[in-house]
Amino acid sequence: MLSRMLTVTFDAHDPARLAQFWAGMLGRDVVEDAGGALLPGDDTQLSLRFVRSGAEKVGPNRRMHLHLTSASGADQQHTVATALGLGAGHLDVGQRPEEGHIVLADPEGNAFCVIEPGNAFLAGCGLLGELACDGTREVGLFWSEALGWPLVWDQDQETAIQSPHGGTKVAWGGPPVAPKEVRNRQRFDLAAAGGDQQAEVDRLVSLGATRLELGEDGAVVLADPDGNEFCVRGN
Repeated sequence: MLSRMLTVTFDAHDPARLAQFWAGMLGRDVVEDAGGALLPGDDTQLSLRFVRSGAEKVGPNRRMHLHLTSASGADQQHTVATALGLGAGHLDVGQRPEEGHIVLADPEGNAFCVIEPGNAFLAGCGLLGELACDGTREVGLFWSEALGWPLVWDQDQETAIQSPHGGTKVAWGGPPVAPKEVRNRQRFDLAAAGGDQQAEVDRLVSLGATRLELGEDGAVVLADPDGNEFCVRGN
């Protein structure tokens, strides 16, 4: 029984505002649900959810960030202009002038990149081309098993997985991994295939996850082998 990646969940001070920003960037509709504001994806594009949190944000979030693709130089500039018009800002994370991607921060400071055209690794992945994560090879192998998504990259401790249907890639950059000091503001939210939450939790623990707690909404909170929190829901 395999999990299905239901969403990437973002903690936000103003989830409705952040959802509207990303809806404008990705051309999606916002759906209100009990967990917050949802931008539904499909078999090839990740869903995004934004939930309210009063926790203070400490610095730019580099543990998990989105990469948007570009069809041409003009398309890249249009995406950047759209983002700035919706409330994004430029972000300096030490990128070099000769690098082709453009680093921005959304209205709550979450970093994302607009990738230059001609990037072969993200060819055919769609607008939301990649979820880039800070993590070890071990955690990439864990998520490949957890989701039933094949490895599409496994070199020099870097890994990437992709749905069998194609679309957005999820990648881990390998060591060195920054020490984890606070609860992540972005995380995976999984739905158990067939709705059997306990069986799915047991399977994920057998793969290397650690059980942390039961959430108020009935979701079981686990940690992957790198200590990143994620949730498993029964439906």
